[in-house]
Amino acid sequence: MSKASFIASLLQQGQFIEKYKEAGNSMLPIIKSNQPVSLVPVTADMILEVKDIVFCNVKGNYYTHLISATRVRNNQTEYQISNNHGFVNGWVKKRNIFGKVVKIW
Repeated sequence: MSKASFIASLLQQGQFIEKYKEAGNSMLPIIKSNQPVSLVPVTADMILEVKDIVFCNVKGNYYTHLISATRVRNNQTEYQISNNHGFVNGWVKKRNIFGKVVKIW
């Protein structure tokens, strides 16, 4: 199990993650490479909005990225996940969004 999938499973169990680090520069200047973030679990009743930074799985890859758009398809809200430089990773349903960033250290 990868570190990211382990973090996703903890969030699915309702656990708060105080400091999670992810390497990469795709979220600069908001989040630097390996800069810790705190994540709260995403619940069914949580409202997610454009510009929220979330920890999610898109097409088998885990990212801490932005919600860049929302749409409704087949009566379900879907969220477009992008980095901070305009690159779109894809669309996901809420079940693929595990955590929401509440603090950047």
